[in-house]
Amino acid sequence: MKPKNEFQDKVAVVTGSSRGIGREIALQLASRGATVVASARNPAALESLVAEIQAQDGKALAVPGDVGCSKAVEELFKIAMESFGRIDILVNNAGITRDGLLIRMKDEDWDAVLDTNLKGAFYCCRAAARIMSKQRSGRIVNISSVVGEMGNAGQANYCASKAGLIGLTKSVARELARRNVTVNAIAPGFVVTDMTDVLSDQVKEDLLSQIPLARLGEAQDIAHAVAFLVSDRSGYITGQVLGVNGGMYM
Repeated sequence: MKPKNEFQDKVAVVTGSSRGIGREIALQLASRGATVVASARNPAALESLVAEIQAQDGKALAVPGDVGCSKAVEELFKIAMESFGRIDILVNNAGITRDGLLIRMKDEDWDAVLDTNLKGAFYCCRAAARIMSKQRSGRIVNISSVVGEMGNAGQANYCASKAGLIGLTKSVARELARRNVTVNAIAPGFVVTDMTDVLSDQVKEDLLSQIPLARLGEAQDIAHAVAFLVSDRSGYITGQVLGVNGGMYM
């Protein structure tokens, strides 16, 4: 049973929280008592999330914006601090895909993915580090991917961004450790979301044949892992990559 008030008095910023994994992470943290600052590009979806959290007696605030823009990230953290006075948890979940074979990949498709998936996480880590260092406490979790570890044809941009997140995680973990701020990454496998819904049945069957647990992941599988890594129970864990992939990559 999850502790209802585990994150009471904690403030969590969750990017890419309008749908899929990010939405489930926001709901999970709120259900455990955290005040959630939800960010994404879709204002209507964010307001729906906030309404759902508040309907369950939780606390949440929607701050729409594009994490690939440094000014938008600065505004996000400014609003969070003005509203709640502290930030205890950051989950960098925002991510997009622009798939295509390397020889056909357009510059703008490479840039768009790296800007959101990697540069956006850098902007958020930098903003959070300034706040958490002064607090001398904090938890940062970057959502990478199994393909950031093993690669995937047709996703050079996405894989590069997710592999970059792992390097970012390890470097920032070393920088912030003495301030009692932990930084870890989660590398999900293939999870049932809007991104995977577009895959053909044949592709899904091929994926299942590579997964020892013989199922795609669920958003709550990732959210449970996040909840652990941002809890007091993980205080001696930093700079690590937690694979939540059903055994697809070991």
